[in-house]
Amino acid sequence: MAEQEKKPNRVSGETERITVRVPADKLEKLDELVDKGEYKSKSDVIRAAIERFIETEDIPPNISKISVELPKGDSVSLEQLVEDGDSVSVDDAIRHAVREYIRVRIEKALGDQPK
Repeated sequence: MAEQEKKPNRVSGETERITVRVPADKLEKLDELVDKGEYKSKSDVIRAAIERFIETEDIPPNISKISVELPKGDSVSLEQLVEDGDSVSVDDAIRHAVREYIRVRIEKALGDQPK
């Protein structure tokens, strides 16, 4: 039996330098994010993107993760629901809204069926 290749022992919080080739148009977008002050450096943008990618990939098999773009007003309304104590998080408020929407649509569909 072949000996398995050992992975380096990485301590949490420790970083490692890697080299990544990025197309010029994407690099411009990274620079824009840094110039707007949303991130301190391109490395920060890339680290944040990696975190988001891992979060979307590392989910239990019984969960389906969906990303939805919302107008800022809706996002503010969701955050207000959380602040008011109606939901524990924005994600929770969205899950509740989707469940309620589906429940109403199913009730309507079942009510519209001939008896």
